[in-house]
Amino acid sequence: MQSQQKMGTMRMGPLIFSMALPAMISMLINALYNIVDSIFVARYSASALTAVSLVFPLQQLVIAIAVGTGVGVNSLIARCLGAKDQEKADNAAEHGVVLSIVGGIVFILLGFLGSRPFLAGFTENAAVLEQAVSYSHIAVGLSIFVMVSIMCEKIQQSTGNMIIPMCQGLTGAIVNIILDPLLIFGIGPFPEMGIRGAALATIIGQVVGMLIGLWGVFVHQKVLALRMRGWKPNLRMIGAIYQVGLPGIIMQSLSSVLTAGMNAILIQFSETAVTILGVYFKLQTFIFMPVFGLNQGALPVMGYNFGARDRHRLLSAYRITLISALVILGVGTVIFQIFPAQMIMLFTPANDPAATADMLETGIPALRIISLSFLGAGFGIINSTVFQAIGHGLASLVVSFCRQLCIILPVAALLGYFFGLGATWYAFPFAEYIAVVISYAVLARIYQKEIKNLAPKAQ
Repeated sequence: MQSQQKMGTMRMGPLIFSMALPAMISMLINALYNIVDSIFVARYSASALTAVSLVFPLQQLVIAIAVGTGVGVNSLIARCLGAKDQEKADNAAEHGVVLSIVGGIVFILLGFLGSRPFLAGFTENAAVLEQAVSYSHIAVGLSIFVMVSIMCEKIQQSTGNMIIPMCQGLTGAIVNIILDPLLIFGIGPFPEMGIRGAALATIIGQVVGMLIGLWGVFVHQKVLALRMRGWKPNLRMIGAIYQVGLPGIIMQSLSSVLTAGMNAILIQFSETAVTILGVYFKLQTFIFMPVFGLNQGALPVMGYNFGARDRHRLLSAYRITLISALVILGVGTVIFQIFPAQMIMLFTPANDPAATADMLETGIPALRIISLSFLGAGFGIINSTVFQAIGHGLASLVVSFCRQLCIILPVAALLGYFFGLGATWYAFPFAEYIAVVISYAVLARIYQKEIKNLAPKAQ
């Protein structure tokens, strides 16, 4: 109960950072894993890195469904706790666990049956296709473990417990980083598995994280009482979860559609362009993951204080989170502007100077141009946090749909057609700053209707 009380009483600055710091650390480690994983794959072969880049949209879809559902559960639990409805909060957590398992079963079918038809649409290189399918069978087909793990993280974060979720991410990522070179290159007693080894290392790390998460939810935390024996589905509860969660799923799935669409545009120029986009997504996680950690710390605080009808604390959480996000992303922009060559060199194949030169020529301007979008993205991320925290997941979806499908892909296709590969990257900053205007228009409307007149209920 103490973690709930602090969300309504503790000074906002220390509260946000005490909630967010464990998630930020965990996500930074996971970002480091993403980068290290790709570095090992790139060292194995250039075609392996291209294959991983092609599978990335499917992995984004896994995360979209896992995180979107988790955010819906997180938001509902936090609002119920703020409104002192313990029974409903407990039931929301129980539904979250079951929904994550159902989602994982769906991806078993998609990973093993749908990978080849999907990936065949993006490459005619037989070697790349076989490696991509092999990687997808494991990394996507066995994603039930990461889906349950993410749900456990979200349930605990909704109660103010950020330490166990941090341990999940840290432990899983460390296991993954250790196993990557052993399984990819066949070091010591381990067989050389290549790209399949990278996928297997990922799954083993996810299993470890899931086990810690299940312990945290069912044994360690005391705020919620989950009684899975005798559990029955409640359609109204599922509807309440997906009122926020479904728009969140669709919103994050748009990233998968965006990546697949950009791959289709870029492959017309070269496989190197597709690889550079994959490298960019790996690198930008190191900048954006701390912001998403900030988001995870702020979301239950905002949801709790919205449920408690405390406008002052809700807006204070928004201001502090937004300023912090802009500082992080401002630093990230500077790094991408100054060190693009050094970052790209991390992913160049060993003993292949021609491929290295090609990646540098394509990648340096790409990273510099795309990073101009970072500050605009910061406004969008934090505004979406507010929307999700107060139960308006649809607003996040509208903004994200406009940015990713209505702007980036058409603009990138047109710029590429008329001006060549180098111009396609400008679609990213163009879209982000248009989306800022849209998100603030939506936020202003919600503020007038639901936030402006909030006041704590009489005790």
